[in-house]
Amino acid sequence: MKTPFNKYLYIGFLALGLYQALVKNDYIQAASSMGIGLAFDPFDTEQKWNERPTWQKSVLIIHLALVAAMFGFGIGLNDK
Repeated sequence: MKTPFNKYLYIGFLALGLYQALVKNDYIQAASSMGIGLAFDPFDTEQKWNERPTWQKSVLIIHLALVAAMFGFGIGLNDK
């Protein structure tokens, strides 16, 4: 079952996370919103990880790294 609905949710949570990081400067909320976005895989969910093209793997791994960086940045800024 292929539905483009996951793509819209993925883009929505990604946009929400960027808004929270860039406009509201709330990096912990941005990390959580962007992390939730990873649950909505925008690519073919029926395809196994090993069978995916390298660029799809790269997009998801970079997204995960961005979530980790936002989380670390939020923790670092709140460490007083």
